[in-house]
Amino acid sequence: MYCGTNCTFVHHLQAMNTFKTLLQLLDYFKDEDTCRSYLEQQRWGGNPACPFCGVVNPYRTNRGFKCRDKQCHKKFSVTVGTIYENSKVPLRTWFAAIYLCTSSKKGISSLQLSRQLGITQKTAWFLLHRIREMLRDKAPQMLRAEVQIDETYVGGKTVNKHASKRGTKKEEHAAKTPIIGIVETGGNVVVRVSEWVSKKAVKKLIDKHVAPSSTMVTDGYAMYAYLGRGTQFTHVVVDHKNGQYVNGGFHTNGIEGFWSLLKRGIIGIFHQVSPQHLQRYCDEFAARYNSRGLKDAERFVLSVQNSEGRLKYNQLIGMR
Repeated sequence: MYCGTNCTFVHHLQAMNTFKTLLQLLDYFKDEDTCRSYLEQQRWGGNPACPFCGVVNPYRTNRGFKCRDKQCHKKFSVTVGTIYENSKVPLRTWFAAIYLCTSSKKGISSLQLSRQLGITQKTAWFLLHRIREMLRDKAPQMLRAEVQIDETYVGGKTVNKHASKRGTKKEEHAAKTPIIGIVETGGNVVVRVSEWVSKKAVKKLIDKHVAPSSTMVTDGYAMYAYLGRGTQFTHVVVDHKNGQYVNGGFHTNGIEGFWSLLKRGIIGIFHQVSPQHLQRYCDEFAARYNSRGLKDAERFVLSVQNSEGRLKYNQLIGMR
């Protein structure tokens, strides 16, 4: 017996509370209709809205909806305006890819995803980048109280190159891509790829993401010295060069732990990441880190709810 939108929502909620594995997820999302119904509930909460003009309560058609507004009157489906728009890949496959990406601690490669889901490597690569777009934090919360900041570099090592292509240590360092990270102790992380690590770049990131009056914990890098001079922050230095790793209970273990996850993921899963796409990989790792207290099913639901925003292939590869 059909019991309406509320019953559908309750059924979806019960399903999310029961599945703990990929097999259970695929058993529930057994067909495209179930997937679309679930996506409609997660995106609109039972009140469909036109993605073009925002008018609610559209006409339902055989293939989706049609806007009631006379000025708009456009046809659309639940995938319009999301990462799934114009994709020939079934939503069931999309949902499996999202689950695998968000539940794998160090991520999943496009080759591995293509083998597990029976799609081409190129399709899997594009899917994963669209999922990373979905995982990007579009409204990050301000970090406060005790905040750690550090920088790292991603790129190949001279020792791994052919002898004819090896350069000096200085040239090797210059070829790497710098990343700046800030993390609230016990809380969320914000990561940004930068052209270079400078006081200007660090200050811009801190001003945008850290609440005034916070305690900034850094290593002894001279670039951070400005934090203790006429700023709204309290600056604590943990001098690693002199063998200091804790200063009065303050440390940088949080951000260093995140760097370890990021680098082990890049080395062990992806092997090589181009500077062009490095920020997207950082967003993926940050999203998993910031939701580390959630179960895999809860993280999947949160990700699907954040699926607004389309990413075209030409945009991804840098062609307009």
